[in-house]
Amino acid sequence: MKKIFLITALSVSFLSIAQEMTTADALRYSVENMNGTARFRGMSGAFGAVGGDLSAININPAGSLFFNNNFASASLTSFNNNNKANYFGSRDNENYSTIDLNQAGAVLVFKDMSGKSKWNKIALALNYDNSNNFDNRFYTSGVNPYNSISQYFVDQANFVANTNFNDYQYDMAYQTYIIDPHPTTPNTYVSNVSPGGNYYQDLYSTANGYNGKLTLNFASSYDDKLFLGINLNAYFTDYVLTTSLYENNDNPENPSSQPTIRNIVFDNQLSTYGSGFSLNLGAIYKFNESFRLGASYESPTWYNLNDELIQDLYTYNNVNVPASDTDIHYVGPKIIFPTYRLRTPSKYTASATYIFNKKGLISIDLASKDYSNTQYKNTNTNNFTDLNSQMSLELKNAYEIRIGGEYKIKQWSVRGGYRFEESPYKVDYAMGDLTGYSAGVGYNFGESKLDLSYANSHRNYNQRLISSGMNDTSRIRNVQDNITLTYSINF
Repeated sequence: MKKIFLITALSVSFLSIAQEMTTADALRYSVENMNGTARFRGMSGAFGAVGGDLSAININPAGSLFFNNNFASASLTSFNNNNKANYFGSRDNENYSTIDLNQAGAVLVFKDMSGKSKWNKIALALNYDNSNNFDNRFYTSGVNPYNSISQYFVDQANFVANTNFNDYQYDMAYQTYIIDPHPTTPNTYVSNVSPGGNYYQDLYSTANGYNGKLTLNFASSYDDKLFLGINLNAYFTDYVLTTSLYENNDNPENPSSQPTIRNIVFDNQLSTYGSGFSLNLGAIYKFNESFRLGASYESPTWYNLNDELIQDLYTYNNVNVPASDTDIHYVGPKIIFPTYRLRTPSKYTASATYIFNKKGLISIDLASKDYSNTQYKNTNTNNFTDLNSQMSLELKNAYEIRIGGEYKIKQWSVRGGYRFEESPYKVDYAMGDLTGYSAGVGYNFGESKLDLSYANSHRNYNQRLISSGMNDTSRIRNVQDNITLTYSINF
């Protein structure tokens, strides 16, 4: 077996190549899922000027003032992801479902009936929302006529050779014969995978985790016309991504003096965990009993995140190598990276609601979020300059529209909604627009209510099999079907 290189202590520079964060990693925390109560989801989240729902305060903090009594609710959701993949004409389909308690909270309402002040109502609320459920699975496979995944390791090795620090990814690729020094060009490495194309490749990806949001809300109303509110939001996140990438080729052997690699298996497990903070400001003005306008601002979320990475590399059926090295398994070290920071973009929402004789309503929200302001920063030194510049060039100010309606028939309520969210990319090849529909029903028992909703959304995106070295992508159509059940009670 090849001589094992001694791996020195990791420098900060190592973060930029081995961790190799991408725009997609930032968007995991910047693009929101529409989670919350069944009533909220049944109307596609169009609650900016409606209020009276614990998930609605995430859109506009002033909405907590539209509760008439102390109120509590808890919600259970079934999350279903369906991913249809197309990689060089080969089609695969993967389904995954989970059930989660995704919302729980309560609000206390205080009214001043003395008439001494026009500030006559105060609301205090505490609410938890699973703002993003990361549980997902997908599988894609096909024959790539152009590129081998070995080019990823060539990129890593050439980066290392020209920056004068050790990188275990270079070492693991060298140990397993995937790369070797160029025979004539110093500080340059080449692939030992046979040229000629037609590389069978498949990728299986499993994601688990959540981004939880705990909101402390305070709101007050003036003369029952102007409603003002503020949220302080604490986030806690835990995300684990496990991938297994396989490649096989049967191209002619390399010259007898050069190894030939037939099969590669590259396994990764990335764990990301941390916490964050943001705040919301909101106002609703009630012109009369029928018409309201709302406006709200959500600050950037400032995250402190930590990454841990484990990588394994296997090669099989190697040719022109020592007999003991035809099958090699290299287990990489567990890398714990320095804490880094992520700032997601702020968000502005304008809302309008019209109420029909207290029996029904229609609501519309228009939101704007400039994803080009997304930014990474390391706590010790800012070595994300290139990635931040890339995001400022690739991403844009994206708009979202949500329309919802509700109608009451005695104790029953029926609901429906529509949602459209633009891609955060200027060119939506990497991630397309999102379109969603929802419907729901509720029954009022008097002091308590039971609500049920169904929400469907779909979005297309392109998934790279590996983060660098080859730009070939699998086209994924992601369809989400979510069912939410909420029980709420006045107390």
